[in-house]
Amino acid sequence: MVRVAVLDDYQRVAATMADWGSLAVQVDFFSDHVSDVDRLVERLSPYEVVVAMRERTPFPADLLARLPQLQLLITSGMKNAAIDISAANVGGVTVCGTSSPGHATAELAFGLVLALARRLVAESVSVASGGWQVGLGRDVRGATLGLLGLGRLGGQMAGFGQAFGMNVIAWSEHLTAERAQAVGAQAVSKTQLLGEADFVSIHLRLSDRTIGLIGSDELAAMKPDAYLVNTSRGQIVDETALLGALRVGKIAGAAVDVFENEPLPVDHPFRSEPRLILTPHIGYVTRETYEIFFTEAVEDIAAWLAGSPVRVLAP
Repeated sequence: MVRVAVLDDYQRVAATMADWGSLAVQVDFFSDHVSDVDRLVERLSPYEVVVAMRERTPFPADLLARLPQLQLLITSGMKNAAIDISAANVGGVTVCGTSSPGHATAELAFGLVLALARRLVAESVSVASGGWQVGLGRDVRGATLGLLGLGRLGGQMAGFGQAFGMNVIAWSEHLTAERAQAVGAQAVSKTQLLGEADFVSIHLRLSDRTIGLIGSDELAAMKPDAYLVNTSRGQIVDETALLGALRVGKIAGAAVDVFENEPLPVDHPFRSEPRLILTPHIGYVTRETYEIFFTEAVEDIAAWLAGSPVRVLAP
């Protein structure tokens, strides 16, 4: 019987999100994250099929070469920079994806804007520990929302900002005035965006051009009472630079859902920085999104077993 491994099921819900029983296979669910390559090879060696959740577990060429039993690798979403698809194909491994609605990440990003503006975490902690009001929030109405990236998620953020009465400006390398106008934003330069925005939210894909896009110079260009939100990819923001900017008050605060190394190391200095709101990469972690991911993963497996794989990803 074909064996299927479902990885990084942190919430232990994958088994309930789809009809796995419709498949004539053995399915094993793993809720712990394994980063050690040797341990990962030992775990995955018996499996012909692996279902990976986004980029939680990377599959570089050297790992794939050590998994000769593997024949089908499924990722949630239709893009996964952590999988070497070319190496997988060379080794005879088919890589398939699933749909990814995306709106959940935009919803979280705007929720983090509100959390920063109204100091929700600090006020909640104060009440829970026996205190009361400890700070002064600010309005988002009339504030400027700066969007780095105005694709599918950035466009949704623009709509949220308008609904809350915000002025929305945007930048990306190839952004046109027409695209910005279509979603109610104004296209500006990156320098202008950083200098004018009260809230800067990142919605760019990770690439060679965006790694380290926000560093010391960019943070210094922001207003001292401005906030940064990153729900995109951790490598886009220089973590050391961000920590330094927060410690000396170059910006008012930040909310971060994505990190250079995930899960975030226990001793990471981000964990003790009071100007940071931290969430554990939960942009896409909703019931509705998971139902799509795992239902389509089951469809991918069924189609592959039938000899006609669907949603096949190309290098």
